[in-house]
Amino acid sequence: MTTQLAVIGFGTMGQAITGGLVEAAGFPPGAIVTTDKGKGTRARAQAMGVGWAATAAEAASRAEAVLLCVKPKDLGPLLETLAAAGALDHRPLVVSIAAGTDLAFLEARVPAGTPVIRAMPNTPCSIRMGTIVLAPGAHAGDEHLALARTFFEPLGAVLDLEEHHFDAVTGLSASGPAFIFVILEALAEGGVQCGLPRGVAVELAARMTVGAASMVLQTGRHPAALKDEVTTPAGCTIAGLLALEDGRIRSVIARGIERASQVASGLGR
Repeated sequence: MTTQLAVIGFGTMGQAITGGLVEAAGFPPGAIVTTDKGKGTRARAQAMGVGWAATAAEAASRAEAVLLCVKPKDLGPLLETLAAAGALDHRPLVVSIAAGTDLAFLEARVPAGTPVIRAMPNTPCSIRMGTIVLAPGAHAGDEHLALARTFFEPLGAVLDLEEHHFDAVTGLSASGPAFIFVILEALAEGGVQCGLPRGVAVELAARMTVGAASMVLQTGRHPAALKDEVTTPAGCTIAGLLALEDGRIRSVIARGIERASQVASGLGR
């Protein structure tokens, strides 16, 4: 693949995407240029063998696709800077991973007719087990979506979805790993309370979670059906489930997703 990609913002996700392309997909490092103001980011880019640009405008002006990996609050000023420099006048594919900044926001700040795609990855992308959701803008065709998929497929599963779902995607898929980490911590604490060494408890909790999630994905069965198979009459599992229900675990977790989604909707405003 010879498509030149500019990665603007070389933080956690910018590095995960770049690393996935170079290490997992065999994307030529010389076909990628990145830039970031963060300390030490240039050294990390050089360690991957990818190019480095002094400014975002320099990176974007020589790329066929531009991946914007900056925080939502920084996206507007960045696009204004790129527009003022004419760095997007050649109308490259522009892909943004910023939460809460919709396609209308992006398209209003790039040259008319520029293909724009909104993407929402999550942090498991850093270990190639992520989920990435894509939504195309008005001028992004199937060929642009196909190109965007090549950037993200080395990192995990890629889904296409209408943009009006993106705040919910952010609350569930992007914020969700933090919720799972809290749940894993609580599961391990329960094991410690029952006498397990902490390291063993954490490993058991993590492996059990991966296994249970894999069962849902591989069997295609509803989680409730799988739960019922584990829950024998008068057994230990139903006793534990009832204790969880006493704490309103379902509504608390669901409301957490709802609240994260609500906050996501305002991040780019």
